[in-house]
Amino acid sequence: MSRQRARETAFQMVFQMDVGKNPLNIAERTLEEALKEGLIEEKDREYIIKLVTGVAAKKSEFDVFISAHAKGWTLDRINAIEKNILRLSLYEIHYMDEIPYEVAVNEGIELAKKYGEDDAYSFVNGILDNAKPPRNGAEGEKGK
Repeated sequence: MSRQRARETAFQMVFQMDVGKNPLNIAERTLEEALKEGLIEEKDREYIIKLVTGVAAKKSEFDVFISAHAKGWTLDRINAIEKNILRLSLYEIHYMDEIPYEVAVNEGIELAKKYGEDDAYSFVNGILDNAKPPRNGAEGEKGK
């Protein structure tokens, strides 16, 4: 449960940085508050910061991917909640070897169910289906 709550905290921070245009040091207040309230543990800090800074660094790369796979949708028409859930999940899929693809997708769907519109989870799932890394033993996208 701790990793799930840590991921949720990271999503909240990424959302604040995107929509509120908050710098990382302001978004980190969400992390500190979650720690203070006992929602996450100190051991989650490194994971959250890695995820948030990684999403910020790769945002334009993920936006290109989202645009390419969101048939009939332009990036500016996609709800900010779904867009940031997708960015978060894509970072886990492509850059965090310790997170299995299926877990990243499932957690993205769960975030969409909790924070998004009624059918947001279906949209998130559809986009993330296109992000599945190759399984043939060849080096995939992770770690690029």
